[in-house]
Amino acid sequence: MGTSQSREDRITDSESEDDYEKEEEEEEEEEEEEQYDDASGDHKNTQSSSSASSSGTRKSLDDIDAKLKSLKLKYNSAQQQPNPNLKNSVKLYLHIGGNTPKAKWVVSEKLTSYNFIKTSKINSDESDGAGGKGESFWILKVGSKVRARVSTEMQLKMFGDQKRVDFVDKAVWALKFLTDEEYRNFVTQFQNCLFENVYGVEAIEENKVKVYGKDFIGWMKPEAADDSMWEDAEDHSLDSTPDKGSQELVEEFEEAANGSVQSLALGALDNSFLVHDLGVQVYRNFNRGIHGKGICVKFDGGGSRSGVNMSNSTPKKALLMRAETNMMLMSPANEGKPNATGLKQVDIETGKIVTEWKFEKDGTDITMRDITNDTKGSQLDPSESTFLGLDDNRLCQWDMRDRKGMVQNIATSDSPVLHWTQGHQFSRGTNFQCFASTGDGSVVVGSLDGKIRLYSKMSMRQAKTAFPGLGSPITHVDVTYDGKWVLGTTDTYLILICTLFTDKDGKTKTGFSGRMGNKIPAPRSLKLTPLDSHLAGNNNKFHGGHFSWVTENGKQERHLVATVGKFSVIWDFRQVKNSAHECYRNQQGLKSCYCYKIVLKDESIVESRFMHDKFAVSDSPEAPLVVATPMKVSSISLSGRR
Repeated sequence: MGTSQSREDRITDSESEDDYEKEEEEEEEEEEEEQYDDASGDHKNTQSSSSASSSGTRKSLDDIDAKLKSLKLKYNSAQQQPNPNLKNSVKLYLHIGGNTPKAKWVVSEKLTSYNFIKTSKINSDESDGAGGKGESFWILKVGSKVRARVSTEMQLKMFGDQKRVDFVDKAVWALKFLTDEEYRNFVTQFQNCLFENVYGVEAIEENKVKVYGKDFIGWMKPEAADDSMWEDAEDHSLDSTPDKGSQELVEEFEEAANGSVQSLALGALDNSFLVHDLGVQVYRNFNRGIHGKGICVKFDGGGSRSGVNMSNSTPKKALLMRAETNMMLMSPANEGKPNATGLKQVDIETGKIVTEWKFEKDGTDITMRDITNDTKGSQLDPSESTFLGLDDNRLCQWDMRDRKGMVQNIATSDSPVLHWTQGHQFSRGTNFQCFASTGDGSVVVGSLDGKIRLYSKMSMRQAKTAFPGLGSPITHVDVTYDGKWVLGTTDTYLILICTLFTDKDGKTKTGFSGRMGNKIPAPRSLKLTPLDSHLAGNNNKFHGGHFSWVTENGKQERHLVATVGKFSVIWDFRQVKNSAHECYRNQQGLKSCYCYKIVLKDESIVESRFMHDKFAVSDSPEAPLVVATPMKVSSISLSGRR
């Protein structure tokens, strides 16, 4: 557990890649020589002084000659001298040793050059970009060692004060530039190539306006963005919160799960739940985390007329309702797709499936890809009978009561139908992926094209604000209780958006309640360092970015958490909002925060969530973090040392 910053020391030229490869061989040779010298010492003492001198001289010369040959010294010839006219010249470094004590940077190429090449063959040795059929795209080529498609997967990180960038391409690399101008030219070229690779058009201002919209000047030119809203919205009620250096991650509980965990449903009252392939495991909520009660609700169809056993269809989504006494479980209709044709309502106390609901509109069966509560705190309402639903092109509210406001009589209906109370079926192309609700019932929706839409609680027909995103699909979205901040998750980064704006009357509002105009603050991204991204694994992607959990006005979320591979990554929310934060110095483009803590588990993590704010104790700046892996569940506290 901890941060990755200590492994990003400044680079020196003291050791090369070849030197590192020779180190172990030389150490072995030195050990053998020492053993030889020790063994031969007694024999030498018995020789005459003249014979010892003669043989010693011969041996010394032989040893020196052997040593020189083993070093494989390279002498600069006229052709090997650095070319002062080399275009785009850089020094290339390779990071070795991972996160071990021996981790370090070594020189891979003392002087080489880079080029951005447009091509359709990532593994081709061709240097021109016109050849090949199919899609063409920009790649970065550095000497003979690096040839990578320009994308967010490279996790490029800038160090302006060192004239250096780090990135990932099957390994962790660094480029150091000879001048500040060359460094800035590289960053500009990289960002332009990235834009073109993502959107398929050249990175000129006209195209950026088409992509982002004329109101999003800050997204096109982050340096010119007005960050005053970030400062105005910064919460000052947490001044007593321990800073990053005084917080420790302490594992309070770890328990084995009784099956393959699929999802985590945290409660704000007495219990929390793990949904796995055998049923629902019940956990007791404590100030230090969740602890198993030894109870597993195994589904049976006793309360359902259809008598379907849930073990044949493992739920992927669980939603607590009615003061956390009921749980809605949704299972995909087809393997590999999240869309479901209905859901099952479980009475947690009896373990019975009391109803199997169908999704239907105007007499036609439809599907939903996600469900969520009407508001951040509505799962605590014992009379709650409505919830929100999302499909690729639908956003709606479902009601478990009939059209007269009465709870449906399930005894007279084999397949009770949920009532579509409000919502909208959009024309094809919205490609909704995920959504979340605020404390007052406003809704944020993330899409496949990277757009993030804000809908007021009054209407789901038209978004009040539509953020263009940064090109990557939004796979998960969350929002603060007050609606001031939105967190979008993509495969390679998180995007944090401030929704505040000042209207024409001088009032501060959120983008859920009105159109934000052209003074929209630039977003900020939360990323892993190239090294941590590499350690997380090539196929591991960010998922499930969440704010910590509050359900009261006047309380502010304090942390953000997301999962990637075996990592749970925690950011300090106040630190991310601080425009003067050290991470943002010497950056070019959108501000990116790399200051985080990592919880490392021994298997891929299913979900990481903070418990409800009421479970935070006096010596901790936050409620415990619950981390679920397929076979275990852990509770982590952020203790503030005094």
